[in-house]
Amino acid sequence: MDTFTERAERVETRLGSLAVRLVGTGEPTVLWSSMFVDSHTWDRVLPLLVAGAPGRRFVLVDPPGLGLSAPLTRRSSIAAAADAARDALEAFGITTPVDWVGNAFGGHVGYELATDPSVVRSFVAISAPTEPVPPALRRQIALLHPLLRLAGPVGPVRDAVVSAMLTDASAADPAIRDVVISSLGRPTRQSMSHALRSFIIDRSDVTDRLPEIRVPSLFIASDDRGDWSPEDAQRAAALAPHAESLTITAARTLIPLEQPAAVADALLTFWDKNAAPGPRGE
Repeated sequence: MDTFTERAERVETRLGSLAVRLVGTGEPTVLWSSMFVDSHTWDRVLPLLVAGAPGRRFVLVDPPGLGLSAPLTRRSSIAAAADAARDALEAFGITTPVDWVGNAFGGHVGYELATDPSVVRSFVAISAPTEPVPPALRRQIALLHPLLRLAGPVGPVRDAVVSAMLTDASAADPAIRDVVISSLGRPTRQSMSHALRSFIIDRSDVTDRLPEIRVPSLFIASDDRGDWSPEDAQRAAALAPHAESLTITAARTLIPLEQPAAVADALLTFWDKNAAPGPRGE
């Protein structure tokens, strides 16, 4: 049973209204989920974070066009999603820099925001490649994208998403797989199509931004995602002045869903090391 209370709210942004779940009070901590899924991919790790860091206000976001957020009605970009995140923080009256934790898409949004210490005071990117989608994967997406647009996340599209997100062991666990399947069923197919084009296919190389990220950062890789390997995370961390990398095993893309205890331990340790907040803008 949950030992905390959460409330659901909606907040208007330039990419439509976002569905947000709020838990706790204290230092603002944003949990932004991966493409295709929504904030429920944090559900297994959230109780551990609440118990381990009670002085935090957790802001769990369904990204634009995904989950229960408003449908995405046009092609957009990760930069626009980052601006929508700024809109949301302002609407919630969050005037101090946040601790940003982003899984995949959420990490990509974080790369945009973390160069501004008035917005982000610490940054965790989980399974978030800094380079564009590799050519082989881009070709696979190109084959599946029309089917997603016409029929939604069914059949081969659903199977491809599950395979990209979860290890075989996790996909065989109904409790884990159902989180992904349920998330896939919430957006409209047109919204999912726009999101896929905007936030995956059009994803750009952000390697040149890494030296500009001067807040404490942690890049978490899994041992089973080909385009964000432990070596990739290490190279990215070497380019950011105050970054370190960590590998969590037996996971693919949705590491917080697959390995919640390991992710919670990594986050709590990282936050403890970087616990001194400062006013926004310093």
